[in-house]
Amino acid sequence: MSDPIQVDFSDKGKKRNGSSTKEVLIPPEKAGLKIVLSLVFTAIIGAVIYYFMLPPMNFRVVEFYMFWAIIAAVFIALNFLLSKAFIRPEYVPYVRKVAIAPIVLVVILGVVLLVGYLTSSVFFRAKSFSQLLSFSDNVELDSSVTKIDSTKDFTNVAMIDKDAAEKLADKVLGDLATIGLESQFELATEYSTQINYNGEPCRVYPLRYGNIFKWLNNTSKGFPGYVLVNMNTQATQFVLLGEDGSSSGYIKYSPTEHFQKNLKRILRFDYPTAIFGSISFEVNDAGTPYWICEVIEKKVGLIGGDDVKGIVMVDAVTGESHYYSIDEVKVGSATAEDGSQIDLMWIDQVYNADLLVQQYNYYGTYANGFWNSVFGQTGVKKTTTGSSYIAMNDDVYIYTGVTSVTADESILGFILINQRTKDAMFYTTTGATEAAAQRSAQGALSDKGWSATFPLLINLDGEATYFMSMKDSSNVVKGYAMVNVGNYNIVATDNADGNPDLVKCIQNYAKVLKENKNVAIDVDTSVVPELVPDGEGGSAAEKPEDQTVTATGAVTEIRSQIENGSTCYYIRLAGVDKFVKVSADKEPSAIFYSVGDVLTVTYKATDNSGLWIDADKLVYAEEVSDAA
Repeated sequence: MSDPIQVDFSDKGKKRNGSSTKEVLIPPEKAGLKIVLSLVFTAIIGAVIYYFMLPPMNFRVVEFYMFWAIIAAVFIALNFLLSKAFIRPEYVPYVRKVAIAPIVLVVILGVVLLVGYLTSSVFFRAKSFSQLLSFSDNVELDSSVTKIDSTKDFTNVAMIDKDAAEKLADKVLGDLATIGLESQFELATEYSTQINYNGEPCRVYPLRYGNIFKWLNNTSKGFPGYVLVNMNTQATQFVLLGEDGSSSGYIKYSPTEHFQKNLKRILRFDYPTAIFGSISFEVNDAGTPYWICEVIEKKVGLIGGDDVKGIVMVDAVTGESHYYSIDEVKVGSATAEDGSQIDLMWIDQVYNADLLVQQYNYYGTYANGFWNSVFGQTGVKKTTTGSSYIAMNDDVYIYTGVTSVTADESILGFILINQRTKDAMFYTTTGATEAAAQRSAQGALSDKGWSATFPLLINLDGEATYFMSMKDSSNVVKGYAMVNVGNYNIVATDNADGNPDLVKCIQNYAKVLKENKNVAIDVDTSVVPELVPDGEGGSAAEKPEDQTVTATGAVTEIRSQIENGSTCYYIRLAGVDKFVKVSADKEPSAIFYSVGDVLTVTYKATDNSGLWIDADKLVYAEEVSDAA
């Protein structure tokens, strides 16, 4: 039975001159029920949209307005469909009237957003934007940059950049073959972070699944660990989580996971109104993995002036989260519910590098007002292209040069900003930009075709110096270069034979400094990272303090595989927490080892870094006793 057509024959809808002023409203049958159904379906669809879109319920972000505009559009579309207005044109005026309420809501939200945008515009609030970051002027070089002289060596200097570190990290993923997880994971490089790990500059890499099928195969257990790259020695290891390699301790929550294990979904459901910024992956000094998530506040107008007001720290294994204010993070501790103190000093990245650079550029551009930035440009300056990291006082500082807006080849000074506390320092010095220094270093080795990493600023016994690694096309470090900040024509490299030699580079640099500036430097070269090529372009670290370790235990498990034509055995010994790897070429008797045999393994302490221990020697325990 078709819906009845209702026609108004009265003259209420006409003017006195006979023209109509009012549309005829013809509601469909059960119009009220259809509005209720539209609301119910809108709520269901809105929940699905919210689940995937994850907008904060906070009127200080654009996503909030977008979400409600979408919801309003969904309601209007559903009411149109349920009323069958697409096949019954006479219902269109009624549907249009019902749509007035959501349209008014969208218009109101749009007006609020427009006003908020204007009140947050740098055009009107230039001064407020320029005050997001404050810093110290005229800081002495010795107190603001890593100083290396006769009393301090290079052991805490990052010798490689993030691209070279990524190359090493990607290579070590092959270690997963020993636990049957080869080719299942990739590096989630966008969440990698440079940290101070037990006093050493390191970069940590979480994992992602290789594809949807590998996710289906592994998501129940999670990610088995993470990759840790020492930026000084280039020693790289895959850190296996879980006791004895069990999946109970695997990383189960990540931004690259899906559905209820997705970190961003956990954050949104636990903190529905919070505005989240960047997410970084860090590990504490015990190696426990955490996600550090910025909580953003808007300091200029309604939606402008991003700054960090706190962090949410999420345990990557359990998914447990806690909010800490920025004051607690800066102090380095927080008080738990039971009154105990929670250590936060190990956290290195609270303020994302891009956010800090943006805040400095606001200062450099708008400190003297908006119009000055356009016309007079008095005192206007900006950061140079690119940035790097310096480890000082157990914290990580972002470093970048400052130049004038004319973007010439010279710098006005440098800024260093603590990524945990936002303590910022600026010191004035003239010299070459980082890009000019890179070109100078590459020009000195133009026949090699190597590229220079982004320069690291160091204080080499009083001389501001750019230090760079020289890489081939595969991002493998082949050498080192040093360029004087004050005069980028003063450049020195090592032997340039493809075998990095830091001592030679320092000696050559000292020589050209003496010749060109009559400056003598005294630098401790007794302890430097000695890098040993591993045959595949990467490198492994070997330090003078390496110690030999001996352990004895009964064989509990034996695995084997062919590597480069040789049989390698992976043997689990009772009391030894990792597999012991030995080649049949090195220990021919390994072919006779069986479960239950008692063996003694000898290895270097620094070889105990990956999923296995590379044995220097693996023999029957009685052979050791007989030798003694």
